[in-house]
Amino acid sequence: MADYAISGVWKDDNSTIINYAIHTVNLEKNIVYHATKYSKAEAIRLLENPQNSARTLLLNYTSQSWKWGTTVNVVGSGANRYLRTTQDKTVKDNLAHLINYSFVCNDFK
Repeated sequence: MADYAISGVWKDDNSTIINYAIHTVNLEKNIVYHATKYSKAEAIRLLENPQNSARTLLLNYTSQSWKWGTTVNVVGSGANRYLRTTQDKTVKDNLAHLINYSFVCNDFK
């Protein structure tokens, strides 16, 4: 089983999420490794594997530290699959609340 964190997204000109910043995580040692840019299709494939799990990773601007968010799931079917979080029975907006790396950097590998 592999654990991951998603800290941000890239959006196209229509504000549609097209890529995700996904970090590998060692939960036992509380280590989050550098992010890798995954396409939407790659991220869905990664998290459709029942051996893998992911949570959001949220930046607290006040304390300048990261904190764990909630579990990320693949929802939908066929070509209409996407990543979504649910916390306290509240469905979040397709991870759009994460950092938009489209504004932060031109390219990220």
